[in-house]
Amino acid sequence: MRFQFLAAAVAPALLVPMPALAQDHATMDHSPEDQTAMNHPAMDHAEMDHTAMDHTGMDHAGMVHGGEGSGTSRLPANEKMNHGAAINLGGDATLMLHGFVWPVYTDQGGPRGGDKFYVQSMGMATLEKPFEGGKLTLRTMMSLEPEMRHDGYPNLFATGEVAYGEPLVDRQHPHDLFMELAGKVEIDLAEDTSAFLYGGPVGEPALGPSAFMHRASARYNPEAPITHHWFDSTHITYGVITAGVGGTQWQLEASAFRGREPDEFRWNIETPKLDSWSVRASFAPSPAWLVQASYGQIDEPEELHGGADEHRTTASVHYNDGRGLSAMAAFSAKDRQPGDTLTAWLGEVNWDLTDHHTVFGRIENVKNDELFPDHHDPLHDMPFRVTKFQAGYAYRLPIGPVNVALGGTVAAFAKPDALNPYYGDSPIGYTLFARFSLGD
Repeated sequence: MRFQFLAAAVAPALLVPMPALAQDHATMDHSPEDQTAMNHPAMDHAEMDHTAMDHTGMDHAGMVHGGEGSGTSRLPANEKMNHGAAINLGGDATLMLHGFVWPVYTDQGGPRGGDKFYVQSMGMATLEKPFEGGKLTLRTMMSLEPEMRHDGYPNLFATGEVAYGEPLVDRQHPHDLFMELAGKVEIDLAEDTSAFLYGGPVGEPALGPSAFMHRASARYNPEAPITHHWFDSTHITYGVITAGVGGTQWQLEASAFRGREPDEFRWNIETPKLDSWSVRASFAPSPAWLVQASYGQIDEPEELHGGADEHRTTASVHYNDGRGLSAMAAFSAKDRQPGDTLTAWLGEVNWDLTDHHTVFGRIENVKNDELFPDHHDPLHDMPFRVTKFQAGYAYRLPIGPVNVALGGTVAAFAKPDALNPYYGDSPIGYTLFARFSLGD
């Protein structure tokens, strides 16, 4: 794997000099009630006594943020991201570091399955600098997954993007080297209201729920959802500008972005453009709940579907009790122009039973017409509705500043009988993993 594991292990350290972006004001570990008030970036910096802040008492082992999602998305205020390290740079500027290395072995059964050992990785650096009346945040997020083959890893019934000039079917593509390279400026409008402008050459538009690797409900699941290209495939987009306004419990935002998904050459930054748009509304009735709805018009997202645009509608409900139970339920509809409307449902849960034991699961139901890309196949472009049932377990233990999780998953599928000759009667997939993370 060309030293992938070793390189991934030092990825967070390599990110130290890189700037970064975060969703809301830095908060320490507050109560759920405090998290609701702190979740929104509308802090009155003009009245903050920065000279009286005791920076020497900062927890350099980590900093907790509540309600943050990927890009500009929101999560319940109870959903806290614990950055692995928080470093005071002086002048009220703070650098936060976070990342993981995730060796995985998977074995996907049936005639179209396969097995593979691979390593997922992510490193993130976030720089926050408050100023009078607002805050500047910069973020970079990177991965060494381009060290994988272009066709990624086996994942039955997953589709989307290409590798070696062929459509990816029953496989999940790797992430790009640059997953985010963006900034955000927030301006206080009133006591509980602020406006923001977010953007950069690599970012995430206001479309769909927070990306799966940033949701607590999917924290220990090593597999990307097979519905990824229905809900959060735009989480790596080359060229994004988002403007929004929000309060403690709500947020409205709109984006212009590049609709084409990343190509298979994942080391570079592709040419940004703004040919697509989206809008999203989020509402948090309490610290435990977050509801979002979004709509986007995406210009030719798939390389092998030239001339086909996509109108995507998503809705999701997120729950986090602040004590170790997190869940999400979501719906998406992809309306291809020209083409049919394909729908998907997703439910996932993560439950920390104790300080060491976690159980998690995911149920997905999707209507997919990309399982047979060969134009000469009689099943080409025929939609099939498939359901995936997945359950997993992780044993968690801290080792110094590193959090370790050891575990595995097993998955089964419900599908039409017409797919039995290709997938077998009852294919089973399983994974074994060891997750090493700086922060959550």
